[in-house]
Amino acid sequence: MSNENTRGNAPVGAGADRGRSPYNTGSGFRTGTGRGTTRRKEADRPRALTRFALIDLAAMSLMFGAVIVGFGPVWGSLGYLLPAVGGAFVGLAVAWVGAWRRFPAVVVTALAVVGYFLFGAAFAVPHTAILGVVPSLESLRELMLGSVEGWKRFITTAAPMQSFPDLGVIPFLLMLLVALIAGTIAWRAKHAVWAVVPVLAGLVGVILLGTVDVSLPVVQGLVITIVALLWGAVRVMEARVGTHSITTESSQEATRRLRWYRVRTGATILAVAALAAGFTGPMLTSSQNRAVLRETVVPPFDIHEYTSPLVGFRYYKKEVRDQEMFTISELPENGRITMAALDQYDGVVYDAAGGGGKTGVYTRVGDEIASTAKGTPTSIDVTVTGYRGVWVPEVGSLTGVSWKGANAEAQTEGSYYNSETHTAITTAGIRPGDSYTLNTRVVEEPSEETLKKSKINLDFELPPLDPSELPQELSLKVTQFTGAETDPAAKLFQIRNGLQADGALSSGLENEPASRPGHSAERLNTLLAEEDMVGDDEQFAVALALMARQAGIPARVVMGFYPDKQSEYEEGKPWTVLGRDAHAWVEVPFTEYGWVPIEAVPEEKPQVQPQPESKEEPKPPVLQDPEPPEEPEHAKAGSVEDDDKEEAENEGFDWGLLGMILLAVGIPLLVIAGPIVAILAYKARRRTARRNAEQPADRISGGWYEVVDVVTDLGTSLPRGATRRESAGVIAGAHAVPSTLMLAHRADATVFGIDEPTPAEVEAFWAGVDELVGGLRSTVGTRQRVRAALSLRSVWTRVAERRRAQAVARATGTTKEN
Repeated sequence: MSNENTRGNAPVGAGADRGRSPYNTGSGFRTGTGRGTTRRKEADRPRALTRFALIDLAAMSLMFGAVIVGFGPVWGSLGYLLPAVGGAFVGLAVAWVGAWRRFPAVVVTALAVVGYFLFGAAFAVPHTAILGVVPSLESLRELMLGSVEGWKRFITTAAPMQSFPDLGVIPFLLMLLVALIAGTIAWRAKHAVWAVVPVLAGLVGVILLGTVDVSLPVVQGLVITIVALLWGAVRVMEARVGTHSITTESSQEATRRLRWYRVRTGATILAVAALAAGFTGPMLTSSQNRAVLRETVVPPFDIHEYTSPLVGFRYYKKEVRDQEMFTISELPENGRITMAALDQYDGVVYDAAGGGGKTGVYTRVGDEIASTAKGTPTSIDVTVTGYRGVWVPEVGSLTGVSWKGANAEAQTEGSYYNSETHTAITTAGIRPGDSYTLNTRVVEEPSEETLKKSKINLDFELPPLDPSELPQELSLKVTQFTGAETDPAAKLFQIRNGLQADGALSSGLENEPASRPGHSAERLNTLLAEEDMVGDDEQFAVALALMARQAGIPARVVMGFYPDKQSEYEEGKPWTVLGRDAHAWVEVPFTEYGWVPIEAVPEEKPQVQPQPESKEEPKPPVLQDPEPPEEPEHAKAGSVEDDDKEEAENEGFDWGLLGMILLAVGIPLLVIAGPIVAILAYKARRRTARRNAEQPADRISGGWYEVVDVVTDLGTSLPRGATRRESAGVIAGAHAVPSTLMLAHRADATVFGIDEPTPAEVEAFWAGVDELVGGLRSTVGTRQRVRAALSLRSVWTRVAERRRAQAVARATGTTKEN
């Protein structure tokens, strides 16, 4: 049932101003609700303009500060303060202006969007702004894309974030939203305590966006809790003794003493509680694992888009063996240069998995990488002379990589690192002329005697092997080499020793035994079936890894570079790496030492030489297979051939780019246009419901309600409980539209008449309503008409009337009739 009666006034008892003249437009019928003579002046002003607004500002600033410091561990420096504090400042400024001018929600939202783009350039992405302050097209682009894609990039990028200044959009936008919502609630809502909700939501957001390393969790929680409780107590006291108290000097002094007494008492109690929580909090939370998004969300980067470097192993050993690849400033003693650690085998190629868990994930990194690895910190410079590829040659456990040269920006943007496998990649690629600096930690490798006495960590879960994709000779060789041995470490070295004893090293070069490239199941089966196993690092490393896996030992293959007997290497001096310095080895996890390299390559033996007849006639052409190695019919997903086919098939319209543009443009438009459409649709539906009411008399009264709501939205407040004629007098005086009085008389005569109004009379009345509404709107400017169309003032007025009617009904024990 509707709370709007057919007389167009408030319920009995709701109006306190009935005795005033219906045509008095002075102080008796001023805009806004009536006020008692003892009401403070501050009650007639927006809270944002009172002295209490400073208390709200101080409380919110302290809580925002507690939220902002949570960005410290994930950012790695104090660089997060500018965007985070700037976002809080812009959000509070927009909230204050909206509360001061009493703007509707849609206008406040529009101001927030303008503030985001106007000040975001200086606070969030100053490196793209003109003079670091004025927005440019590049800064607007970064802000637009960052609001959509920045969240994903933030949680899929390895900390610290200081290496990626474009991600400053996230703390700026997050704190802008938190401050905007909290400030709006604090300065406009009746119950300001709800402003704590967006603050807590911001704290949770910072935690989810951060790392497992905490900032000051106990301090953050205590600051927000204490400030929120004290602030809430002050607001409650203001509500009790503020707006309706007598403003005499004695009452003011008593109120002031009471206020400070309660503040001191509350602060003392909370301080004692804070000290107790400060001592007990760390003990209660020290053993708790922190849940963050970057630990649960798998990054979208797909390592399988790039071909395993092991496929091109023979290319380095044969085609470019004497060509300079790169120069490294210093290689630690017995150090190795890693290109990629490979932990997944499908019968064709040993590849990098990167699917999470023990195989790790590839996360975006910059010039600093958060790492818990042990070792000696070392800085290594690399200058590329002939190497080309996406896999980054690196040493040890990276703690940062700094790119130099013309392609440095793209290489930084596309750098990814897997901290579990110590494998780095840059999607921009590396080419001759590039250079970079590695900040790394290097550990000394334990000796073989030490490893034989150690234990292998058998808990590492690597991607499972499909028995149908393994060489048939694999199990037989494992049994032959290990016999009845049960100790995993002893098994590992027995397999290694067996391969070295029965193997012969050959890369298929001139004056070397014939040796086919590749490491498919067919190639390895041929290798293991021969009495003299002929191959190079590629075949022996894969064979050792698969045989170790068959024996229940976790193992992975690593391709990289290190100096051997033929290398021109001097310890402590720059080393120019040649193609022939490429090697492949196996890594096995030991409990005390982590992943340790194990060599499986046999030594070159004098007795293994080409047969005499091979010198009298040319080698069979079949032995000189070109690169890449022969593969079975079923092609591996992610191979170069498949990539070429997919690129050819997918040429055409870039739907992904279109979707990104639509999201970047559509979301801001939806934020602005959504509330506008909703308000206009609601008012149109309200008008239709009134005009098509079930009772003809309700249609007449509904027409008058339409006039009253239009006037209310235009900014003119009508007296509470006034009759139609009294309200018409106010409207006529405020807008100089005399026809309002005649329409009110017609409404009263029709509603209170003996006969039910006819459809013709209803239509004629609504025609008068439309004419009057048009006249009212013509008395104001275009800007005020637009504001009135989007205003929710009439909606809140009707809601307040219904609440008063319900209160009266409960007090009198009656029900409200329509």
